[in-house]
Amino acid sequence: MKKKKELSNINVLVVDDSPESVELIKRNLQSKGYQIYTANNVQSAIKLLASLSIDLLVTDLKMPGENGIELVRHTSENYKGIGILVVTGFPSIKGAVESIKIGAEEYLVKSFTDEELFEAVDRVLSKTRNSKRKAELTPIQNFGIIGDSDGIRKVFNTIHKAKSTNATVLIYGESGTGKELVARALHYGGSVSAAPFVPVNCGGIPDSLLESELFGYVRGAFTGATETRAGFFQTADGGTIFLDEISNTSLAMQAKLLRVLQEKEFYMVGSKRTLKVNVRVTAATNVDLMQLVKKGLFREDLYYRLNIITIDLPPLRERGDDILQLIQFFLAKYVKELGKPSMKFTTKAIQALKDYAWPGNIRELQNLIHRVVIMTEGSTIDIPDLPELFRFSGKRTKGLDRKLEDVEREYIQDALAANKNNISHTALSLGIDRKTLRDKLKKYNSA
Repeated sequence: MKKKKELSNINVLVVDDSPESVELIKRNLQSKGYQIYTANNVQSAIKLLASLSIDLLVTDLKMPGENGIELVRHTSENYKGIGILVVTGFPSIKGAVESIKIGAEEYLVKSFTDEELFEAVDRVLSKTRNSKRKAELTPIQNFGIIGDSDGIRKVFNTIHKAKSTNATVLIYGESGTGKELVARALHYGGSVSAAPFVPVNCGGIPDSLLESELFGYVRGAFTGATETRAGFFQTADGGTIFLDEISNTSLAMQAKLLRVLQEKEFYMVGSKRTLKVNVRVTAATNVDLMQLVKKGLFREDLYYRLNIITIDLPPLRERGDDILQLIQFFLAKYVKELGKPSMKFTTKAIQALKDYAWPGNIRELQNLIHRVVIMTEGSTIDIPDLPELFRFSGKRTKGLDRKLEDVEREYIQDALAANKNNISHTALSLGIDRKTLRDKLKKYNSA
């Protein structure tokens, strides 16, 4: 058994409708140093699980309302790092065995001794510690994505689970966070990696042309259609199609996409014959699709069909020291490509880069490093070598009570001023496309 001081960091949730049973277990475990929380029903326990960092659940099975089996199932399905110890009376041993099958590690039959309780708790915690240790020793495949922050590790885990399935994946993330890189990781990490991966920027193709680009057309379908031409879905047959900026499609196009997802078939423009296709669909957006659904701008049925698996890509400003790894990666890349001698950033320059909000995210960072490697003379990149915008704009950490939207608005206004209101140059410096910049400016001007 560990020392009392060490056990004080272990949080135990005791759930039983009997105050006497709760008090007995609580008093015994507190005497060993454990931090104890209690609940007298399943719903209260579920709320505590959501709000606290629990290491061990000790629960009775027979309680009014929802029983302990439901609590065991909820915990094992949603909190894999929590050990589960079931307490039961003699008539409920069958229930205890069932609880073991759905996730509990141990069960105790009432009335147990103090020593039996301590030994059971120790066994459960030992099992969970061993499981966590194995998980920590197992390297997470990074699929070519750079970073080790908690947010990006969650992305790695989701990619690992989803890559070998054929389920549709919806990737959320701000412009420049690497959504296409995630889509490529899903494709090339799966079983169809030898088949085509076809990226389509739905926001970059006029809606009047998007249908013929996606589904192809037959000769004579419209003026200028002098030959039959395959579309992106046919090109991606057997592989993956990546629909970036899916939010920019019209309702009419969304209906056609829904048919492909549901029926695995489509019509070429100008044809009355359906074509079958076997394609995995991944999609990406930088806006909340559910908000578009509520406004009638996005089909609800397509949203749920796309949203089987969701990956949320964190913005660069929320990825902590990942920025240091990215800086070193891009610096080495462009030094090699440009044939320059070894270069490095000064500590002050690194801090300046860490202090900014990065509205253009990784793409903006990549563009910046490319620029400074080209422009810097010598082997050291210091504050004066950074663009004016990065030297004089406010720090990311300034004014933590300000809304992100306000910070971004000010940042973009600074970028416009630095680029003499040239939209193209400003978008390039921010690492976003012109349409995204215009949309942001329109939003800010109407606010």
